[in-house]
Amino acid sequence: MAAVMGLIFWLGIIPFCIGLIPANFTAPDKRSPGFILLAGYFVMWAIYGLFTIPAVLWVQYNNFRKASVWFVAAAILCAVCGILLWYRNYKKGNPDLVFGRKRNDGNVTFIERIRTMAWEERIEWLLFLVILGFQLYQAVVCTSFDGDDAYYVTESLIAQEAGVMYRILPYKGGSTGLDVRHALAVFPMWVAFVAVGSGLHATIVSHLVMPLLLIPLTYLLYFQIGKILFGDKRVSLPAFMIVMGVFQIFGNVSIYTNETFFLTRTWQGKSVAGSLVIPAFFWLLLLIYDGKKRDKRADMGLWLLLVCVNMTAGICSSIAVFLVSILLALTAFVLMIVERDFKVLLKLGAACIPNLIYMGIYVVMAYSYLWR
Repeated sequence: MAAVMGLIFWLGIIPFCIGLIPANFTAPDKRSPGFILLAGYFVMWAIYGLFTIPAVLWVQYNNFRKASVWFVAAAILCAVCGILLWYRNYKKGNPDLVFGRKRNDGNVTFIERIRTMAWEERIEWLLFLVILGFQLYQAVVCTSFDGDDAYYVTESLIAQEAGVMYRILPYKGGSTGLDVRHALAVFPMWVAFVAVGSGLHATIVSHLVMPLLLIPLTYLLYFQIGKILFGDKRVSLPAFMIVMGVFQIFGNVSIYTNETFFLTRTWQGKSVAGSLVIPAFFWLLLLIYDGKKRDKRADMGLWLLLVCVNMTAGICSSIAVFLVSILLALTAFVLMIVERDFKVLLKLGAACIPNLIYMGIYVVMAYSYLWR
């Protein structure tokens, strides 16, 4: 029971409350419970990288435990700030941060939407839930083990048991220097933090908890993207989700496809980068450049999220930072031409500042490693 409560607190309550912060600075028509949960995770992961990466680089002993203390304080502080912002909006009668509407404004509720839904649409949603349930069942019952577990899962376990990050060689157990390739990708350390916070073994968290968390979270992101793409044609949304689910099941045409990583290496940072982080850029860009005229301050939360997604890419995989930077550069160039506004290039370039800092640290580490 204590483990379940720990998981609910750190994987449910904390990210949702943190997500209320960017929601407060986002237009009401773009907010929803799914938006808040996704936003909370990206902000939480960015905060985790902000404390963990410096600890990996400059703290040698007990760096995991020290970084965890600072992260816990920052995460709880942000969660409290999110709750206070929600309470302030509630007292002032502003649109609700969770549902994006005022109280008793006559908007259609979730239950009413289900009641008015056509039977064909209900059957499609049921089919998607069957596909999702099948994937979760297979992820738990037929959990996959591969050679990378000897490094990533072992690093998580070492951090949980010894309290250090990337200072003990996972293959032999001896002391080692920083591995340039993995030292800045601290997603396994977040898995270790969840293991410590719940009291579960890091291997259980990696192979059981992470698939049950990250697979639904990824489909929640696809759902948010589908809502934007189809707009008022919500009847096409369940069909879109079914297609995405089928692609994931039958995408195992190679050990290198994103679908293979998504379902068989869900707990690895490079899987999270390909399945969750990169699609999040399309989601945020679709929200920011939706063609609607509104107060610029209404999208401040989305720009904050864009920066946090950039930072999340860094804790997932070092190569992901380079990939998302190229993606944003190409997008900025196209949008600059379409919008006929040079400021687009400056805005998206500013969102990539954490990437430049990350790549600068990586280059310095690689240079030092080659010439030592």
